[in-house]
Amino acid sequence: MQSQIIDPAKIEQNHHHAATVDHHEAHPDHRLFGLVVFLIAEGMIFLGMFGAYLAFRSTLPVWPPAGTPELELLLPGVNTVNLIASSFVMHNADTAIKKNDEKGMRSWLAITAAMGAVFLVGQVYEYTHLEFGLTTNLFASTFYVLTGFHGLHVTIGVLAILAVLWRSGTPGHYSNQKHFGIQATELYWHFVDVIWIILFGLLYLL
Repeated sequence: MQSQIIDPAKIEQNHHHAATVDHHEAHPDHRLFGLVVFLIAEGMIFLGMFGAYLAFRSTLPVWPPAGTPELELLLPGVNTVNLIASSFVMHNADTAIKKNDEKGMRSWLAITAAMGAVFLVGQVYEYTHLEFGLTTNLFASTFYVLTGFHGLHVTIGVLAILAVLWRSGTPGHYSNQKHFGIQATELYWHFVDVIWIILFGLLYLL
């Protein structure tokens, strides 16, 4: 009967794997919870800005102040539809990676980033054609601050999507078991979308 040779290196590897599993079980992944807390904090900042805008609106007898040119609805409306649609496209990327469809995931991510860039280009185009400036009156100031702060968040979102797209170039970096980067970026993008819908209603429709 042949005796079984015990490989010390393999035993050590098994012990390390078991220790790693125990470590992960003892310390669960709280990254998504941290992102949710961050988005709540960002939402509170926007909420404060919305509150200030509504306070200004309610205290002045005329809003927007007399002489303020009317905002065009066509371009912002198209931008709104584009941003809402991009949330569905982003969700398709998350759905694709859950099916281990890396090619589909990358395609949906690229389309989402392109739609976000189109939104930003549209916003810049609108800024360059507005008939009022940052210091024209109170409405103009709040308009630029609210839309500009949101535009900053869209820019960060586009960069985050591009970063995820770049990292997805490594085969197996994302899979149906490991896709936090995509999940987190999707959640952030939905947040940006919801904030814009509120902004569009406050600034352009009310």
